[in-house]
Amino acid sequence: MGMKSFKIDRSRYDDAAIIKNKYVAKPGLTEELVRFISKDKNEPEWMLKKRLQGLNWFNKTPLPSWGPKEVKEKLDLNKIHYYVKPGTKESKRWEDLPEEIRKTAERIGIPEAEKRSLSGAGFQFDSDMAYHNLKKEWENQGIIFENMDTAVQKYPELVKKYFMTKCIPVTDHKFIMLHAAVWSGGTFIYVPKNVKVRVPLQAYFRMNYQRGGQFEHTLIIADEGSEVHYVEGCSAPQYEESALHAGCVEIFVHKNARVRYSSVENWSKNTFNLNTKRAIVEENGTIEWVNGNMGSGCTMLYPCSVLVGEGARSDSLGIAFAGRGQNQDTGSKVIHVAPNTTSTIKAKSISKDGGISTYRGLVKITKNAKNSKCSVVCDALLLDKKSVSNTFPIMRINTNKVDVGHEAKVGKIGEDEIFYLMSRGLSEEQAIQMVVSGFIEPIVKQLPLEYAVELNKLIELEMEGTVG
Repeated sequence: MGMKSFKIDRSRYDDAAIIKNKYVAKPGLTEELVRFISKDKNEPEWMLKKRLQGLNWFNKTPLPSWGPKEVKEKLDLNKIHYYVKPGTKESKRWEDLPEEIRKTAERIGIPEAEKRSLSGAGFQFDSDMAYHNLKKEWENQGIIFENMDTAVQKYPELVKKYFMTKCIPVTDHKFIMLHAAVWSGGTFIYVPKNVKVRVPLQAYFRMNYQRGGQFEHTLIIADEGSEVHYVEGCSAPQYEESALHAGCVEIFVHKNARVRYSSVENWSKNTFNLNTKRAIVEENGTIEWVNGNMGSGCTMLYPCSVLVGEGARSDSLGIAFAGRGQNQDTGSKVIHVAPNTTSTIKAKSISKDGGISTYRGLVKITKNAKNSKCSVVCDALLLDKKSVSNTFPIMRINTNKVDVGHEAKVGKIGEDEIFYLMSRGLSEEQAIQMVVSGFIEPIVKQLPLEYAVELNKLIELEMEGTVG
């Protein structure tokens, strides 16, 4: 069956903007650079200490012994530029941005999306936030939606309490240690008690510089009884050299609060996407993760929910696409700490042209988490004989009164289905497209419109008559 020209259309993302950068760090990580970043951002002493602690741990911690082999074999951490300032001040109006950065944002479709369906938007370019805006009606209700660097200045006590303390400590793993040392930009959201943000807040992260690194930090605090939906998009242009993305997302879901975190990640094939995302969920709180992983040559990403309050809930829904030269190692982790907690994980993957997709999951139910329920479903679709799908589900159950289910299915795209659809007048390309569209539909349905369209576009099948 002909699958040769099945490819993702990345034309909107692959061209780098040609801009004058204000500052580009020399490759490699040094104490001098870490101190420079902190000074450049005019940070308080406690933040510099946190950065230096991260650097110290990073220098003495080996790379993880598990996961994709590319991380050990191809990622040279001494060649990455850890800090790139694009020489633009943050703006609240698109018209004020330098033309090249504005064009990049427009090509990706951010201004359009903001006008139509968002309550606020941020756009980060390399290490700096270029644009940030929150609609007035939400500001008036006490919602804080800021660039993370600005939040450190404006809300130091709030940031200090939550930033890399309880949720993701500086010592978590090698790439978090690195992140702590060089983090820059990102999003800070605080939603006051009982305020429900009905329309999504969005940030878009764009890595432009060759051999660059992007280390944005996202911190979301949903106070008691509040609700918020945050949407994140990410992309990088195509270069020959490796780039590194090691962001960090910390989410605090307080009592009776609800947070939905949606993300479409479309880094280019030369990007190592080694991202860490975690939520702490208190009594009767709910976290929902919706993830689409398309680009990047190598991904390690396992959003984690820690259910610490009785009745807390986590729902995770994800799709990973692995084409030629891609190794997508993704999954979910849930730790049930309190009784009567519930979690669901639905993971889907598509592998093609020798791409490798791996589901790596952990469900841990502690002895206190009686009457907890967990359901894990993994579906993999292989589009040819060269491609690979792996499943590594780990379940650690330390109490008897639980309800846990796991099912995994790997299917090759069926000759019979294709034959049937072709007998109904579809071409082979259209038939394959229809099968794939049906497979990813549950994820697309959960994304806001703009992102659903983007995800669909990214998985467009362009057969161009080379079937056979």
